[in-house]
Amino acid sequence: MKVSIVAPLVSPICEPQRGGSQAFLSELAGALAGRGHEVHLYAASGSEVPGVEMIDTGIDHRDLAATLYRADGSGADGSGAAKAAFARVYALVRKNRYDVVHNHAFDAPAIRLALDLGAPVVHTLHLPPERRVADALREAVRREPAIAVACVSEAQASAWRKAIVVDAILPPYIPTRRIPFSPAAGSGAVFAGRFSPEKGAAEAIAIARIAGIPIEVFGDRYDEQYARRRIDPVSAAPSVVVRPGVSQDELWNAMGSAAVVLCPARWDEPFGMVAAEAQACGTPVVAFRRGALDEVIVDGVTGFVVAPDDLPAAAAAVVDTPALSRHACRAHAETHLDIERSLDAHERLYEQLVGAAAGARTVG
Repeated sequence: MKVSIVAPLVSPICEPQRGGSQAFLSELAGALAGRGHEVHLYAASGSEVPGVEMIDTGIDHRDLAATLYRADGSGADGSGAAKAAFARVYALVRKNRYDVVHNHAFDAPAIRLALDLGAPVVHTLHLPPERRVADALREAVRREPAIAVACVSEAQASAWRKAIVVDAILPPYIPTRRIPFSPAAGSGAVFAGRFSPEKGAAEAIAIARIAGIPIEVFGDRYDEQYARRRIDPVSAAPSVVVRPGVSQDELWNAMGSAAVVLCPARWDEPFGMVAAEAQACGTPVVAFRRGALDEVIVDGVTGFVVAPDDLPAAAAAVVDTPALSRHACRAHAETHLDIERSLDAHERLYEQLVGAAAGARTVG
């Protein structure tokens, strides 16, 4: 099967990845190619995925800085820049013949302009419901019937179904075979995620300090104001080490060397890749009960899921994590969170869409 993958254009797809969707797209494109599919990845300039044909769109991600997602909706309106960028992307897509075009960009223009591509289109939504994106999807479905909408978890799909029809769940599962397992617990906590209010970096630091353990915090200064106000004032504490984003291998090693990974999300987490990767390392997770984290973590087995924003409860759970089995964490990741399961789901959806398109052509 020949597949076109359209990536978010707000950052290159390269190490260190800017976010979870970028990391997953790198894995997805490479793994689909490994299964024998011909994959073309359309991404911002500077992107690189081994074994995958990259289509350089000529787009500088810095030109789309205004389109960066803000959970509180406070971001600037970058729709003009996004419209120009995705018009260029789809002009390049139309120069090829694909069996499926799979868009992962969370931009209304990326949806509205994905018409007349000569192939069925899948839009995977990696973020919570947003009015402009929902409006674009409803409009696209009316104009182009060969469209499928996918979410990354049951919890996220439940939220989106209030606005649109969701056709499939395509979770961004992880490459457990490549993630090293650490059977012996290390010390301290790890947090990994962008420095923005919804990800909970400041809460992770507070939880570790209440629990009396050191913490390593990995992340990009996605929201500069938040980083200055909430992270910088505590970064000099002797028990807190703040590091920039690192490669997957470095992050996995850090997770495997930790006693616990903290995921105190302040929003309804669409999936929770960090929690999945931590378990593959053998490290239990303590998280707030938000969004899909209940789907990723087995409460009391591979970690603890506590009430949202309850810092003392999270700190108490941190103290209890040494009693959990790191082998159970790894087994859960291998059995339930491995990328092979996600690839199966992608292929099933692609085959359904290609079959339906062929049937429509025959009837026509």
